Amino acid sequence: MKPTRRAAVKPAGTAKVAPVKKATAKKATTKKATVKKAAAKATKPATKAATVQRARTVKSAKPESRLAMVRRARRINRELADVYSYAHPELDFRNPFELLVATVLSAQTTDLRVNQTTPALFSKYPTPEDMAAAVPEEMEEVIRPTGFFRAKTKSLLGLSAALRDDFGGEVPGRLEDLVKLPGVGRKTAFVVLGNAFGVPGITVDTHFGRLVRRWKWTEQEDPEKVEAEIAAIFPKSEWTMLSHRVIFHGRRICHARKPACGACPITHLCPSYGEGETDPEKAKKLLKYEMGGQPGQRLNPPADYPGRPAPPLGAA
Repeated sequence: MKPTRRAAVKPAGTAKVAPVKKATAKKATTKKATVKKAAAKATKPATKAATVQRARTVKSAKPESRLAMVRRARRINRELADVYSYAHPELDFRNPFELLVATVLSAQTTDLRVNQTTPALFSKYPTPEDMAAAVPEEMEEVIRPTGFFRAKTKSLLGLSAALRDDFGGEVPGRLEDLVKLPGVGRKTAFVVLGNAFGVPGITVDTHFGRLVRRWKWTEQEDPEKVEAEIAAIFPKSEWTMLSHRVIFHGRRICHARKPACGACPITHLCPSYGEGETDPEKAKKLLKYEMGGQPGQRLNPPADYPGRPAPPLGAA
């Protein structure tokens, strides 16, 4: 006879205890964690084998249909929205007038240099009325660090006088009015409309134009034609934030002379992959601003900016 198995007897007084599920508390977003997350997304491909395979794939790619391009463009926008969830205008301003002046000053210089210059400018000329009455030579000295200071002084005096005389000292919220102001073109107008008035617009600066051509969204060189073709790809509600994301990417990773391809989070969507440094470790060294562990361009960045504020003018 086979021996019978006896059921294991549980010790008296013991009861089966259900495993306790740990409560998942919502993690607080910190600047350090955001930077690490963004940096982690900016490290693919991680191996040389992956870069070689990626290069082969790009070279063997078939001609892309219009529909496929639009889908790829919108996917790039979605992925950049994840990487640059904190994207914002990189000019310090407290009101539409300050943003308008700062944007005019940003021509042919960096936003950083403008941000380092405008505190003294707005302290001396806080309103359009004050600025319109400025002594040209005195204003020139204040904005000299931004370059082309004589031409910019002329524009600022002219637009301030126009705001005072034609708009009651207020910045207008319409494109057709803004572009009539001295020194204000469509790019400047859309920066002001999108970030001071919430009116959607596409800002075609040098970074934006360079990247949309690299991504094969357009072949146009003229800013207005670029604007029109990109506007046809994306819904109007995305225009302003799309501009910020593309410009952020151009300043931090997809540089003009040497793109950091090996540290780019959207290489799988980029038809120009390989134009820059593809080695992941070498590419990481090319990253700028918060991506590279360096200060940003704003002295007073938004609360959710994960990097360090820029230093004031003349700071070590």
